[in-house]
Amino acid sequence: MIEKLLSAAGWVTLILVLIVGLLYVGLVWVVTVPFDRGRYLAGRAFRHLAVAQVTLNPLWHFETEGKRPANPRKPYVAVSNHESWADIFLISHFPWEMKWLSKEALFKIPVMGWLMRMAGDIPVKRGSRESVVQALNECRDRLSKRVSVMIFPEGTRSPTGELLPFKDGAFKLAIETGAPILPIAVAGTRNCMAKHSFQFRRARAKARVLDAIPTEGLTPADITTLRERTRQVIDSARRELQRELGLDQSSRA
Repeated sequence: MIEKLLSAAGWVTLILVLIVGLLYVGLVWVVTVPFDRGRYLAGRAFRHLAVAQVTLNPLWHFETEGKRPANPRKPYVAVSNHESWADIFLISHFPWEMKWLSKEALFKIPVMGWLMRMAGDIPVKRGSRESVVQALNECRDRLSKRVSVMIFPEGTRSPTGELLPFKDGAFKLAIETGAPILPIAVAGTRNCMAKHSFQFRRARAKARVLDAIPTEGLTPADITTLRERTRQVIDSARRELQRELGLDQSSRA
């Protein structure tokens, strides 16, 4: 019963954070849009909302670690495994801005979608080649403005504790633009919400940023090698994080 009450409180605070955040992000956007072409500052303001929500949610304990980029304005193609929608809240704790490649449906949600558009995040419609091409062009635009992009190369959340195959898009983008790949491993977010419900659960989750993988000199012929190398380092790191968090197979499924 206590956890259900805390979950309800979590939803109330989420709604309040979004409403107040709309004013906050909107103000930052209005003030900075004339000179911040990459919407770096508006994006950071939006990520602050995710951090605030986690801080106000007593059921979640999130941690981040690893060697962060020394220059936050050096553009990377960041890639991560995808356990749940709570990954967004966790990865937003890293102290540099990344524009998220997110499914188009999220941009249609009132308030949330408005915030994502002000932040400069990038919509993509699953199954639409035209939408994918447009989204990758927008990713190139953000990188050209010295802002990193964040992509889940599995394409969707894994229904089990196992890592899904990675798609080529992020790695093709990195090679074409010369941006390094920045791998991020996530563990524990699968437990943040009860299955088949909207109830928050007690969860401890951790994200670790890994060593960047350079792409200079690579060609389209290297996409598969780069993709599998990245998948391997993320899979190894996430398994290590799972052990550190004490997650067994049943809690990951």
